[in-house]
Amino acid sequence: MAVTQRIAVGVTLAATCAVALAGCGFGEKREAGRQGVPGATKGAPAPPKATVRLIGDGSTAYTGVQPHLRRPERMKPGQRPPQFVIFSWDGAGEDGQRLFSHFREVARANGATMTYFLSGVYLLPDEKRDLYRPPQHSPGRSDIGFNDLRGIKDTVGQLRGAWLEGNEIGTHFNGHFCGKGGGVGEWSVEEWKSEIAQAKAFVRAWKTNTGTKEAEPLPFDYDKELIGGRTPCLEGRKNFMRAARELDFRYDTSGVNNQVWPDKEDGLWDLSMQLVPVPGHAYETLTMDYNFYMNQSGARTGKPAKRERWGDQFRDGLLAGFERAYQGNRAPLIIGNHFESWNGGVYMRAVEETIEAVCGKPEVRCVSFRQLADWLDAQDPKVLGRLRTLDVGESPKQGWKTFLSTDPAPAPRGVPGAPAARPKGPKG
Repeated sequence: MAVTQRIAVGVTLAATCAVALAGCGFGEKREAGRQGVPGATKGAPAPPKATVRLIGDGSTAYTGVQPHLRRPERMKPGQRPPQFVIFSWDGAGEDGQRLFSHFREVARANGATMTYFLSGVYLLPDEKRDLYRPPQHSPGRSDIGFNDLRGIKDTVGQLRGAWLEGNEIGTHFNGHFCGKGGGVGEWSVEEWKSEIAQAKAFVRAWKTNTGTKEAEPLPFDYDKELIGGRTPCLEGRKNFMRAARELDFRYDTSGVNNQVWPDKEDGLWDLSMQLVPVPGHAYETLTMDYNFYMNQSGARTGKPAKRERWGDQFRDGLLAGFERAYQGNRAPLIIGNHFESWNGGVYMRAVEETIEAVCGKPEVRCVSFRQLADWLDAQDPKVLGRLRTLDVGESPKQGWKTFLSTDPAPAPRGVPGAPAARPKGPKG
């Protein structure tokens, strides 16, 4: 399927994110009507009843198997696949907007779980910034700043509650360096390993780094929890994936593709971002709030009179992509967002309306990347190979029962759906 594409090039996040928590997850306040969201602990499930084994300084702990995870099942011969929808958040942290806690509530209300890609520096206080040694930059440098004690406490509370609800805690790494001059696209494999090690270290030592003594640990071992991430601006993927494979990661979601079934790339599931229609236009763009924001107002605050229409356009583009897969090839729909109030919060409204519209539909599973990877690993590779022969929006002409019979699957035909050329600028 030939598709005209238009992917937001974006701008270096040093420009779009003020250094002191003013962007990339810690942005302008939401409009008054959207504030007052309940906080971190309301509605959170009780910790799992298991032996708690503290790790290191007690910032994290092993508490047993994560609760509220559906056991992956292999599809029966001829069974139509579920429609997976993955909502994910780059740089997840809790600030005065209370968007992390708000979307946890939205997820619970709609039977969804999600992936939260934590930026490690959001657990590092500004006065300890020199502990961060970013590749190709001086110590203490970060294009998205650091955090304060209140922000760290609130973020830890959200991470704890989210994991206990069955959500995944991934990584968006640390300093969010994009473009030339030390951006992640220029990092070596060893530099990526250093960045990942530091992201883990800031999670494992948030108590020490904040001087906190009496507080519950995060209820997971981050070495085991961390199995995937999304690179800043979708850059540096090649060397990141090489590092990720050596560190036993299971997936990457930093690529760009059409809405087709995923495959493994050198041992990692390629769960790339996807192109969806932009209503009212002939082109398609990525399933991410920032890309619609870039296309609509140049990643700057636009005219208030246009904002409602822009939010509707984002929502309707996501829903068009959903329907195309749901009625067609059933390829997982992968959506990426930021806890941001760009253009008055219209993108957050659009995401919420999308969750409410799709997650309760028959055969739809709104899950995390971890859950999707678990399900993919449980399937017959021949069945997945057959699914990968379906183009964007294409359903089996002979019906699902015949198409997914027990017969040997045909070899995938090249790269289905003519995947999009990789964008040249920052996105995530």
